Amino acid sequence: MPYVELHACSAFSFLRGGSFPEQLAETAAELKMPAMALLDRNGVYGSQRFSVAAREHGVRPITGAELTMEDGTVLPVLVKDRRGYENLCELLTEAHLRSTVKGECAVKWSDLAPFSGGLISLLDRQQLDGFKPSSSDCAQSLIDAFGRENVYVEIQRHFLRGEERVNQQLCHLAEQHRLRVIATNGVQYARPYGRQVLDVFTCIREHTHLDAAGKLLTRNAERHLKSDAEMRALFADRLDAIENTERLAERLEFSLENIGYEFPSFPVPDGHDMNSFLRTITLFGAQQRYTSISTAVKRKLEEELSLITRLGFSGYFLIVWDIINFCREHNVMVQGRGSAANSAVCYCLGITPVDPVSNNLVFERFLSESRKGWPDIDLDLPSGDRRESVIQEVYRRYGKHGAAMTANVITYRGRSAAREIGKALNFSPNILDRFSHLFASGDFPHTLDLRAQIEQAGLPKAHPRMPAFISLYQAIYGLPRHLGQHSGGMIICQGKLSSFVPLENASMPGRVVAQWDKDDCEDLGIVKVDLLGLGMMSVMQDAFELCRERGRPIDLAHIPTDDGPTYKMMQEADTIGVFQIESRAQMATLPRLKPKCFYDVVIEVAIIRPGPIQGDMVHPYLNRRAGREKITYFDDRLKPVLERTLGVPLFQEQSFEFSSFGRTDGQSQREIAERDGAKRCRARGDREDPAIDHLICALRVSRIARDQFCDPRLWERVSEGASRA
Repeated sequence: MPYVELHACSAFSFLRGGSFPEQLAETAAELKMPAMALLDRNGVYGSQRFSVAAREHGVRPITGAELTMEDGTVLPVLVKDRRGYENLCELLTEAHLRSTVKGECAVKWSDLAPFSGGLISLLDRQQLDGFKPSSSDCAQSLIDAFGRENVYVEIQRHFLRGEERVNQQLCHLAEQHRLRVIATNGVQYARPYGRQVLDVFTCIREHTHLDAAGKLLTRNAERHLKSDAEMRALFADRLDAIENTERLAERLEFSLENIGYEFPSFPVPDGHDMNSFLRTITLFGAQQRYTSISTAVKRKLEEELSLITRLGFSGYFLIVWDIINFCREHNVMVQGRGSAANSAVCYCLGITPVDPVSNNLVFERFLSESRKGWPDIDLDLPSGDRRESVIQEVYRRYGKHGAAMTANVITYRGRSAAREIGKALNFSPNILDRFSHLFASGDFPHTLDLRAQIEQAGLPKAHPRMPAFISLYQAIYGLPRHLGQHSGGMIICQGKLSSFVPLENASMPGRVVAQWDKDDCEDLGIVKVDLLGLGMMSVMQDAFELCRERGRPIDLAHIPTDDGPTYKMMQEADTIGVFQIESRAQMATLPRLKPKCFYDVVIEVAIIRPGPIQGDMVHPYLNRRAGREKITYFDDRLKPVLERTLGVPLFQEQSFEFSSFGRTDGQSQREIAERDGAKRCRARGDREDPAIDHLICALRVSRIARDQFCDPRLWERVSEGASRA
């Protein structure tokens, strides 16, 4: 039986692990390990990322956690089945919410028994040293809580003084209580060089530096993933402990692929289900929105409602509609944004103010049958107390354990990484201050490399610790630093959210945050509703109220979009303090673009984004608009899509419309459209590029070779624009 590592932690143990979960999974695959367990400290922060990466590499992921107990000892637990996962989440939630300090967690020994179902506990040297009155009492306490068959004794060998004596005591304890023994390596980093990262993290955690840390640092670099052969050589006298890892792994059947999450049901009037009620209020809203409902509007609504019903998303639209109603009833300005504006249903429900039918917007960018995951509707709210009242209303409706903010993982970037590494290497504070002031976040290697930056900050090129600084910076950059909360993303569920993901207190009073970020939640099918705060929305609402008090009431829908003096101010870049067009880049572009109508403003906002800039779209558009460059098209068949933007692809919707050129009779857009998830691409690159997928689909359907279809520059621009959208 091959060895299975059943006790490893990642950098998501926050300063107690030195590798990404993905790195651990990749290394385990290289070592031909059939399965591996990730046990992060006091949470499942990295479990979803590890689960995805492990499956991609052919390694079966096992979930667990290290629990900090009330006496300061650490108890490793492994999840056996879905009930065990729910109990682990509930146990961690109870401990985190009980704490008055963000990030701290202390599990009571008395809490173990009620939440022990489906969990396996490991008894290691920490319980041997820390449990009072004796280690035997600790073993019996775990047996009473988990059951004898669910308690294992864990031994490790890292070539440390006194280690064999401890292992002998643990083996004797196992014989005394008839417990099985397993061997682990207590992994804290994927490969040996991770020890350097861990030492820096130890200095950060203990507020010291490497010159003074002494025995706080690890004694050697043995806590890395090891192969079956290496572990068998280490435990040649206890091969049963190696065999037991595979036997135990076979018992651990739980997978994060199906955690049983359900979106909340929306209460509907008698005689309705959610689908029929959504249809009723949508058609009622259409009567309010349109003076007369045309055939095109009817067809659009029927198509959208039919798709929403097939996908089971009616409850989601109803809950967002309900939040909108709460805002309006309590005088809170609210506005839907993003791809939701492409939906006629959202327009009729009052979620968005833009008519997608008259504006020819592509619904598939918002929702399509081939796209995985839930739709994403962002709601802009006035920042401050008004937005907080909406967030607290969601908490009130679903309870403290039924709703939470999604996490935002704060990582080590240029300035923070350099400062913390510099402190650990005992550099002068003056050097670190100069580095911070000179290079902002320090993330500009395209203009000046790191070595030159730190030299300009005052560290000599020949300094003996310069190579260590460079290598540590490269190793630590991007690793998790601490857990924050998303600016407005909330997740809710049917029943207790704390059964699917552990919750903990946010730094802001009255808020609870989940241990996963928005991408992890999306991968697991957990639905997020974005309640985003905008300072400009507060200013607008205050201004509207002042106008109403002075007898000149106005609203957004009736503000004229053809006001000449307003466009004159824009053309002169007199836009300081004007939302969306107040940045230096916008102010530099306005006199060149010279907006004369509302669509010009749309173009102005769209081109000052990473996609158009990286795709070399800005200058061609401005030159063509000014008459300095001839308007041409990559292919004549693209003219209907690109004509309004002068032959330059600026919008992601345009890439979706490219597929229409390969559509045959009877085919719908969704049949050749792929999901539009490029905006949510991760740094690790596990998402496809939908713009290119659309173009490829169009070519395949129309049987046209790629090099016969269009200029290669279109591929580059569309790809760059979609991935940076």
